[in-house]
Amino acid sequence: MTAVDDRMMTNITEIFEALDVPGQLKAELIRGEIVMMAGPHWVHNMIVLRVLNQVPQDRWYPMQTQDIAIPGEASEPQPDLVVIEHGAFDGRSRLVPAPATTLLVEVVSKTSKHRDYVTKRSMYAAGQVPAYLIIDPYEAVCVLLTEPHGAGEAAGYRTERTSKFGEPVPLDVLGIKLDTTEFGTLSG
Repeated sequence: MTAVDDRMMTNITEIFEALDVPGQLKAELIRGEIVMMAGPHWVHNMIVLRVLNQVPQDRWYPMQTQDIAIPGEASEPQPDLVVIEHGAFDGRSRLVPAPATTLLVEVVSKTSKHRDYVTKRSMYAAGQVPAYLIIDPYEAVCVLLTEPHGAGEAAGYRTERTSKFGEPVPLDVLGIKLDTTEFGTLSG
């Protein structure tokens, strides 16, 4: 990165942090681009709630609306659910470093499919996030990605496991099998 690139990133980060986002919108900084979207669908929120309620909170913090810092990325995504092991992050920043997370969860919406399946997949792998779970209510599937490798846009996950809604998803990083039987679906 050149000095100009560093200054531009500083400017975009400052603009993003000062952004006054109306209450019905969500904003993320994704690879140097500010992305705003409408609030999520009820089915989306219920899926996130059902996942959150299954995370053993005696060892993990399942957090919503938590911004993540991806080292080496012009990104500050806000996953639908962030799971952090107790003691992995001291909480002294708005941004949780991606390597401090254990699991990131994204629930696909009409406008987020490409970002969730492609862009965030490489971003989270580049950030060395151990497990990334994509929950797709349009396809009624969960895609669990583990074993991150690589850097930048070329980063990825070595292991991909797809489960249909109704089948348990083994979240070995949390020591649980995620029950998906009550996950709702969407059409369109």
